[in-house]
Amino acid sequence: MAVNYGSKRVVVGAHYGLRDWLAQRVTAVLMALFTVALLAQVIFNKGPIGYDKWAGIFATQWMKFLTFAVIIAMLYHVWVGIRDIWMDYIKPVSVRLSLQVFSIVWLVGCAGWAVQVLWRL
Repeated sequence: MAVNYGSKRVVVGAHYGLRDWLAQRVTAVLMALFTVALLAQVIFNKGPIGYDKWAGIFATQWMKFLTFAVIIAMLYHVWVGIRDIWMDYIKPVSVRLSLQVFSIVWLVGCAGWAVQVLWRL
C-alpha cells in the first residue's frame, strides 16, 4: 500500500523557467556577435559606405546565413520577452490570448519582410 506523505508541489505559471531564461541569453549572445561582425566589416571597409558597399557586406553566403540565423534568434528572443510581459501584466485571458496571437502574426510578418529584404540584396 502506497503512503502519501503530503501533496505534490504545484508550480503555477507557464512552466518555462530555465529554458526560456537560457534561450534569451543564447540569442542575446548570438545577436551581440553578429553586431560585432557587422561593425568590424563597416569599420574596416575603406571609403564611404554607400548602397553598393552595404549590399556587398550582405552579398556573401556566410553573411546571409548568419543574418538569417540572427533574424530567427531575434524573433524567438522577442517572443519570449513579449509573451512574458503579456502573461505577467494582462490578466483577462481573452485579451492576453488576443495580444499573443497578434504578436505572433506581427513577428511572422516581420520575419517574412526581413528575409525578403535579405535575399533581394
